[in-house]
Amino acid sequence: MGRPAASNVWLDGRLIASDAAHISVYDRGFQLGDGVFEALRARRGVAIELAGHLARLHDSMTALAFELPFGDATVATAIAELLAAEGLDGARSPDGTESPDGVEPPGDAVVRITVSRGFDPSRAVAPNEGTRATVAIQAWPYAPPAARALEQGERFITSCVHRDADSPISGIKTTSRAELVYARIEAERAGADDAIFLTTDGRITEATTANILLIQGDTCATPRLGTGLLAGTTRAWLVEHGDAVGLAMVQRDLRLDDVFAADEMAICASIGGVIPVVSVDGRSIGNGKPGPRTIAMREARERWIDAVSIEGARARLSQS
Repeated sequence: MGRPAASNVWLDGRLIASDAAHISVYDRGFQLGDGVFEALRARRGVAIELAGHLARLHDSMTALAFELPFGDATVATAIAELLAAEGLDGARSPDGTESPDGVEPPGDAVVRITVSRGFDPSRAVAPNEGTRATVAIQAWPYAPPAARALEQGERFITSCVHRDADSPISGIKTTSRAELVYARIEAERAGADDAIFLTTDGRITEATTANILLIQGDTCATPRLGTGLLAGTTRAWLVEHGDAVGLAMVQRDLRLDDVFAADEMAICASIGGVIPVVSVDGRSIGNGKPGPRTIAMREARERWIDAVSIEGARARLSQS
């Protein structure tokens, strides 16, 4: 096992070495997976869509009846502090000199905010009142999707794990990831890249870490909320900005027949962005190659991230 990809983590109010002792084995996040998390892009020291991710984090915590021990401003400050400590805030060039405009180099990073219910030596399943949440923030250099995934597209299977569309847990981004791990193992054994989940009545929900997009003509369809999927922030952005690439975005129930009737298929997520999918269960989607609409959506999203990060970096410099 290699060393961590970062030198520091932010834990409960302070920076500590990434290879130091972190949380107690009695933390409910470790014992029970009793926690929630968010992962997002950061560019030029600007946390992309931080407000949206924090809103979803709070929704997840509310559903599980616990809360952050401090305000969102503390989280934002912690992210900035951690990115600076890791040299991922775009403030310095690779040779160590200060960036003259704060714009180049961009300092691409991934940020993960993990919140568990906290220390509880009782080991009981039911949570105890008065437990203080544990908050950990990590940051590491952003690595774009592999060239093969973008140039040739990814191959998916359908998982044997089925979702209950009415389950209140399905829309929560919890640290309990067992079904996702199982589905990835299924995909690996089948020689595929990832898997998609269906509901118990055969509707498409999502992939293991991304939402699903089906393009047919000038329409891009994505499964509607409330059918066993997470409300992705990139999904929400595409619903609002699909017209930027000439697509009418619709949210509706989708089934495997819709997949095989589509011209193009893609997945979308905060970290990976929009990635083409060229087959499901060994059957090609469209012509079996990444489609132009998918590529256009990916490029539009990346341009938007870049523009937001430049605007945010310049605003930060003007206040310093």
